[in-house]
Amino acid sequence: MSATTATPFKAPHIGRSQQLAGTAALLRFNLRRDRVMIPVWVAVTALMVVSLPASLESLYSTPAERAALARQLLASSSLRATYGPVFSDSIGGLTVWRIGGFAAILACVMSLLVVVRHTRDEEESGRQELVSSAMVGRRAPLTAALLTALVANTALALLIAGGLAGRGLSGALALGLGVGGVGAVFATLAAIVAQFTESARLAKGLTGGLLGAAFVLRAAGDSATDDGSSPLTWISPIGWLENVRPFADERWWVLGLFVAATALQGWLAYELAGRRDVGMSFLPTRPGPATGRLNTTDALAWRLQRGAVLGWSIGFLASGVAFGGLTKGVADLVGDNAGTREIIERMGGRSGIEDAFLGTMAGMFGMVAALYVVSSVLRLHAEETSQRAEPVLANAVGRLRWAGGHLVIAFGGAVLILLLSGLGLALGYGQEPGPIMAASLVQVPAVWVLGGLTVLLYGVSPRLASGAWGVAGFVLLVGWIGPALDVPQAVLDLSPFGHLPKLPGGEMAWAPVLVLMGVAAGLVSAGLAGLRRRDLST
Repeated sequence: MSATTATPFKAPHIGRSQQLAGTAALLRFNLRRDRVMIPVWVAVTALMVVSLPASLESLYSTPAERAALARQLLASSSLRATYGPVFSDSIGGLTVWRIGGFAAILACVMSLLVVVRHTRDEEESGRQELVSSAMVGRRAPLTAALLTALVANTALALLIAGGLAGRGLSGALALGLGVGGVGAVFATLAAIVAQFTESARLAKGLTGGLLGAAFVLRAAGDSATDDGSSPLTWISPIGWLENVRPFADERWWVLGLFVAATALQGWLAYELAGRRDVGMSFLPTRPGPATGRLNTTDALAWRLQRGAVLGWSIGFLASGVAFGGLTKGVADLVGDNAGTREIIERMGGRSGIEDAFLGTMAGMFGMVAALYVVSSVLRLHAEETSQRAEPVLANAVGRLRWAGGHLVIAFGGAVLILLLSGLGLALGYGQEPGPIMAASLVQVPAVWVLGGLTVLLYGVSPRLASGAWGVAGFVLLVGWIGPALDVPQAVLDLSPFGHLPKLPGGEMAWAPVLVLMGVAAGLVSAGLAGLRRRDLST
């Protein structure tokens, strides 16, 4: 008998084109899913940037006024830490100083939300496994997610460059590419973080923490130097943007850092994704049983949202201290400029420039707190669509009780972070905290109105829930640039924040506060009634 020998099995080689199969279809699907979020986010961010030069030109109409402003800004380490140094006293240069860094942060947040949504969120929900069973390459989902973020950042860069081209094509293009470049860097960074955790929420939180660290590094570096040369500034991608120096003898070679970082991080994300199974991560979720008491829906809601509450609390307290420290220098910064004084008083009241500035900051914190309450309420939507709510509701738990635990954290958390922002403003300002914290608390009814609207949209139909982000973005846009553009009061009154009393310094008006709280209660009640009557998503 002749002996038979076993032939070793060789896995078929999968070509690069096969690994990317289905990328175009997934990209179209991603853009369809984000057909509201991305255009609104891009449009609001671009509008904030391109509308600022007209406001600055009306406030500082002569070169002498702009030169004096630039000298004051460079002399203040607090202002450098908050906004960065000024490299040019032109309208374009002042625009970059005032809004460039914040536009980059908004681009980063958009990028991380898009990438995590189309990668880790899809795996966590189980949809990615279903998609991968079709003719879809292994690298296609990650590629489509990164391309979606790239499309969004490219659109933002083009809108900024086109909107500011009249101020100087070279500077406008440098600013647009810089903002888009920072967004691309954090898109690939989010793709890396998504490989390490099985939770989409944790991936967003970790990437957001890295974004906060980048801002802190840039702030620390700029507070020490007035030319962006600190090593801490160069560590941060946000610092790279200011060192591109749009409208101030542009450094085009700095844009190469964005390209290199994006390419390197993208390669690393692909390598990590290829070394794990779908749904798994390099840092697996800790197995149960969970520690602590989780025998109530309230305890479960707190366990799910405590990380977000802690992060927002720390951010609001630290930001309050930073902006409070600017208050004593605001009178010198404004000087005799009647236009700037009028804008601050329109936003914060007419009881004195420092009180008006504190009122303005309290209002801004209130509008940002609206983003927290929207995201916290929409945790209900995430629990429902991921089908984690169904096992909870299968027990002796009613829908109202389940939703109530999350809503208490959403609405109560808004009160907490606003109190901390007021405490931070008082600590930075070095004054009695009572009046300043009262100015922060008076923002609560307006925040609750937006939270109530989110409950209503979610309760009536989960498909409408994402519309709450559009409303919150509109409120932020109106409150941020409306007074500077001298828009009619009727437009400002479309925002619930336009009806609040101007504290500290002004007189307390209880009528609008009580009316807004009543509106919020009505919206929440209507939303919960809708939740009881409709079917859960499957």
